[in-house]
Amino acid sequence: MMITLENLRHDANGCIRCSNCKWVDHIYMKSARFARICPITQKHAFNLYSAPGLMYSALAIMDNGIRFTPALLDALYKCTSCGACDVRCKRNLDPEILSVIEALKAKAVEVGAGPMAEHRAVAKNIETTHNRYSAPHADRLNWLTEDIKPSVKADILYFVGCAASYADPSIARATARTLLSAGTDFMVSTDETCCGHLLYSTGQFDAFKRQAERNIKMLEQSGAKTVLLSCAEGYKTWKVDYPKILGKSTSDMNYNVVHITEHVDTLLKSGHVTFTKQVPLKVTYHDPCNLGRLSEPWYHWEGTYERYGVPNPVKHFRRDGHAGVYEPPRNILKSIPGIELVEMERMKENAWCCGGGSGAELAFPEFASWAASERIGEAKETGAEAIVTSCPVCKQLFQRTAKENQTNMKTYDMAEIIEKALP
Repeated sequence: MMITLENLRHDANGCIRCSNCKWVDHIYMKSARFARICPITQKHAFNLYSAPGLMYSALAIMDNGIRFTPALLDALYKCTSCGACDVRCKRNLDPEILSVIEALKAKAVEVGAGPMAEHRAVAKNIETTHNRYSAPHADRLNWLTEDIKPSVKADILYFVGCAASYADPSIARATARTLLSAGTDFMVSTDETCCGHLLYSTGQFDAFKRQAERNIKMLEQSGAKTVLLSCAEGYKTWKVDYPKILGKSTSDMNYNVVHITEHVDTLLKSGHVTFTKQVPLKVTYHDPCNLGRLSEPWYHWEGTYERYGVPNPVKHFRRDGHAGVYEPPRNILKSIPGIELVEMERMKENAWCCGGGSGAELAFPEFASWAASERIGEAKETGAEAIVTSCPVCKQLFQRTAKENQTNMKTYDMAEIIEKALP
């Protein structure tokens, strides 16, 4: 069953407007300076720019009480769908807040009001060139160098993603060299196309479903059983959004999804990987939303809510964001000689979004830069020399914003740090 706004009425109505979704949980809150968790709420300080405001709007749209005005679209598409509100809400209640926001974007697309022009342009790129940058599809594997020779056939397929294939090939090369150094047999595919993350997160569900089916077919034809990714957006897309758009649970899919940090962490624990080179650097780790709280397995559910909101049949809720990928990158950093890891106040399921998610950086670059500046400021408070993350969008946005702000905070992808430490 396709997720629609109409079948989420109970969830939209379940918001009691308590505003807990706007704050870090009090038991984790360390200061007033970094107490907020919702970027659009902190930036605009107006209820429309919040989960409660968007829930009210969703109900009003369903009841034909309002239409998609420029103000509503501004709030809706500035929302990075980072999932912070959903995690916070589920500490107390169980409305599917994030699903309502996703479905509200899809409704905007359905009636022709959304997405933003910048998002439509990317959708056209994906349809015509199979990548978000409109680069030639034939160049997708140009990141490969003489020393990187994947297998023709393997049980693991490295799904590189658009960013590492075209915009930041250092991530792809570092990931591939890490796999080769660890003795991991892997393949890549010339038939790989954009994962479609931006299509899903901007409500372009029909186009996204086509991408999901195209890439799943590519995987089936490759014979691989595991999809390995270095990109947080791609990881969440394969693990959560593909099954969601197909009306399935993550466990129903005939493939496994693994992030490079999970793979390397497993090899570290088994002794198959050892870091020998010194990397003298004081770093802080930024949890990408799509690798952290948004990456919990998806559980498909169809049913009704009965008296007192009891779901029938029993529903499995993704609560608190605890099942995200948090420890593997930290275990790796702690195992690298010379690395000193210091944590920001907002971390793991309480992490502050970089500001670039769900196409916000494309349509609202000033807002994205502001959110990134907030995170860079938080990183500087730790005394770190560099931010390490596992998302190309986060890395690119932090680097651009640091340059704009003339700050010397460096940003690295986890794969790049891992490669530096390998023999």
